[in-house]
Amino acid sequence: MLIKEYRICMPLTTEEYRVGQLYTISKHSHQESEKGEGVEVVKNEPHEDPVHGPGQFTEKRVHLSSKLPSWARAVTPRIFYITEKAWNYYPYTITADSHSLQCSFLPKFSIYIETKYEDNCGDSENIFHSDKILGDHEVSFLDIAFDEIPERYYRSLEDPRFFSSAKTGRGPLREGWRQHTKPIMCSYKLVSVKFEVWGLQTRVEQFVHKVIRDILLIGHRQAFTWVDEWCGMTMEEVRRYEQETQEATNELIGLVAPAISVSEVGQPTATHSAPASAPSTPLSDEAPEFLAPPKTRPRKKSAPETLMLPALRERTGAE
Repeated sequence: MLIKEYRICMPLTTEEYRVGQLYTISKHSHQESEKGEGVEVVKNEPHEDPVHGPGQFTEKRVHLSSKLPSWARAVTPRIFYITEKAWNYYPYTITADSHSLQCSFLPKFSIYIETKYEDNCGDSENIFHSDKILGDHEVSFLDIAFDEIPERYYRSLEDPRFFSSAKTGRGPLREGWRQHTKPIMCSYKLVSVKFEVWGLQTRVEQFVHKVIRDILLIGHRQAFTWVDEWCGMTMEEVRRYEQETQEATNELIGLVAPAISVSEVGQPTATHSAPASAPSTPLSDEAPEFLAPPKTRPRKKSAPETLMLPALRERTGAE
């Protein structure tokens, strides 16, 4: 098992990020979906935990068959998906457990993610106090403005170095922005990847962590650079947007949309519910170094820059 802790700072408050993350996950999932592919929402419902209190439980199937790189498609079945289960007790969330975030055909592969959100610049030490961690683990700070992402996922409108928010006045982000930007928050993510196949374990676990790093960077960049789209939305509005987007996405990928129940759980004043995880981004098309690189194939055009579902279009026109 390979364990790493990622710390991603944002020029937002944790209260703002609560709405922004829900919006970003929903919009990104819809953009990345097409018939037979994408994120199928199986459950989205209130959940009560004896330790963490009230929260939200989600179960999703991320269908990835055509989005896998060629080297992976050669060894995977035609129907391939990852099941993601998440329990959200903002500002603490759990994505998966040892048997929840798994490939549909790889029972010995799993990912476990714990997340905590705090209003600081990532300087909280040993924030997880986890008994599951034996010895030291690597801590990586991810900079949403200056860390590189794969070129094929780059969009100038989603570059925090050039983006300036009309509604909040925040941005663009300059060198050293984490030390002087207010407000600022940090997503602390403890990620455990396990692949129990002798001879491949280390290399596959390292490769998966690289993919997760890219997903986290892209998702957090979008949450900030889309801020003018979700800024000012109430939790009721973003939950409605989430439900309508989930239903539209399920229909888009050619599945019968289940009756998705999305409702807000009553929370104490200091506790809020939060999104499950970073948006699901297609896996890298670059083979890891222990496998031969694939032949060049034409790529599909990227998703449109702006998603306007009926509810959002109506709300935007009314402003």
